[in-house]
Amino acid sequence: MFLRTREKQRLKREGYEETDRGKAMKKLTEGRKMWGSVMVVFAVYAAVFIIFEDYDRKWLEPFDEVSDWHLLLFSLVVLAGLGWLLHRYARRMDERISREQAEKENRMRRELTQNIAHELKTPVASIMGYTETILNMPDIDSAVSRQFIERTHRQAQRLTALLQDISTLNRMDYAADRLEMERVDVSHLFADIVQETALSVSGHHMTLRNCLPQDIVVRGNASLIYSIFRNLVDNAVNYAGEGTTIEVSANRTAGAWHFTFADNGKGIAAEHLVRIFERFYRIDKGRSRSLGGTGLGLAIVKNAVQLHGGTITARPTEGGGITFCFSLLDKPLGLQ
Repeated sequence: MFLRTREKQRLKREGYEETDRGKAMKKLTEGRKMWGSVMVVFAVYAAVFIIFEDYDRKWLEPFDEVSDWHLLLFSLVVLAGLGWLLHRYARRMDERISREQAEKENRMRRELTQNIAHELKTPVASIMGYTETILNMPDIDSAVSRQFIERTHRQAQRLTALLQDISTLNRMDYAADRLEMERVDVSHLFADIVQETALSVSGHHMTLRNCLPQDIVVRGNASLIYSIFRNLVDNAVNYAGEGTTIEVSANRTAGAWHFTFADNGKGIAAEHLVRIFERFYRIDKGRSRSLGGTGLGLAIVKNAVQLHGGTITARPTEGGGITFCFSLLDKPLGLQ
């Protein structure tokens, strides 16, 4: 009990919050839903048929004829038999769904592990190469040594960013019901991002227009909502091209905020547009790595949006560029 309490305290410190809603939903499988629905419908039908099987019967009255009792017994037997058959079918359906989900998850884990190993190999090999050169050549020129150290530092930064992105995705995949939810002022949060990215935006001769209303407040995880907007801004700064204008706007409908994140930059070809939210997918792999990209930014954006009850799409901007349209519910059902 003491260890369990310590574990709960640790999770809470790390930004998790345990809820019972996810546990309750896991118990109600698809098979049980189907079985319960059919049994309720059949039970209601049987009750109505038995009670009102005589057209002159207006209310619940005692059965006077033996045939009425035979009909009741027959209905109960049929109901029990149907329930048993449906229960067996429901269990088999749940087992099949569980196997398919397990196989799919295992396949995704293998692919993810392979991708992670591939992505980690490049920075680790670079770090090893530069450090071994410095260690094996103690008389190396100081300017060259400093250059190697700077390159090692850049690769270490890339490695750190990659591990942070992997950690963020793992939290959303395996601990979504433990994420700490709070009141998030999206307008203030994005204004901070505009200030944080001002130097990089101006360095690329870009313009970032903040057209968000001042009253956008949602319930969610502040860190993940920050990741949504920050990754979209960083993605536009790195790949939209010099002199691009980025505009962010939003409008509210019943229970949700709908955001539009558009730029008039280089855009993305149609064959790549449908895959940009995949993990480790890159359009130009060499250029993405040289800019420090991990290949997980847009995957984090999509998962975070879906975790908050929203959807996200990407389409070409009229006249050039790309437009992301996504929504965030005021109070996501899974995050109460």
